[in-house]
Amino acid sequence: MFSDLLIERLLKATSVVVLTGAGISAESGVPIFRGETGLWKKFRPEELANIDAFLRNPSLVWEWYNYRKDLIREVNPNPGHVALVALENKYPDFLLVTQNVDNLHRVAGSRNIRELHGNIMRNRCVDCNRQIDQSELTVPTGSAVPRCECGGLVRPDVVWFGEALPNKEIQDAFTAARSCDVFLVVGTSAVVHPAAQLPLEAKEYGAYVLEINVEPTVISNYVNESIFGKAGTILPALVKRLGL
Repeated sequence: MFSDLLIERLLKATSVVVLTGAGISAESGVPIFRGETGLWKKFRPEELANIDAFLRNPSLVWEWYNYRKDLIREVNPNPGHVALVALENKYPDFLLVTQNVDNLHRVAGSRNIRELHGNIMRNRCVDCNRQIDQSELTVPTGSAVPRCECGGLVRPDVVWFGEALPNKEIQDAFTAARSCDVFLVVGTSAVVHPAAQLPLEAKEYGAYVLEINVEPTVISNYVNESIFGKAGTILPALVKRLGL
């Protein structure tokens, strides 16, 4: 399944970067929030996941996000998530960059993570920008909308339509991509920018780039190696091949 050159590069590597997308979460059963049944079938995500919708009707947006959180709490990390923890434990310089907001990498045990689109289990105040953990949420009596201690509305700490990615997260990702020995692209269609540029940037700076996806993508002809199949099968096999 794996080329000898890939294994050689991984065994010699000290710096590894991994970019993950929706594919690895789908294998855990994380639902795609389009075409929901009931109330949510009437809305497209674009109509709810934006700041204007939130300010106009925060209780409706919070109802949708609480529904999403409840669904995500029912799923668990899969063997692909767990294999990435093993890789992080092996390499002294390891960075996991994810486009997912479902928190499954952290639940699995990954530590050095850059969440490009935020984390649905984290929240922040729209006024003072303070981050608020799920356990710290305070909902005033008679309201469905959490409030910060400063009095401001609290929103899910995810990147909504029309918002820029967090600058530090994306800058850290590009810095790591330009200096790593091996770059893994896992479960992403590689069409959402700027994240889609990361593997190409890594290759340009000399990294060996491995793509793992269920089907070919727009970058398949540019990476060093592509393996098509489920991340939950391929990543554990790679970890085993490395002797971890």
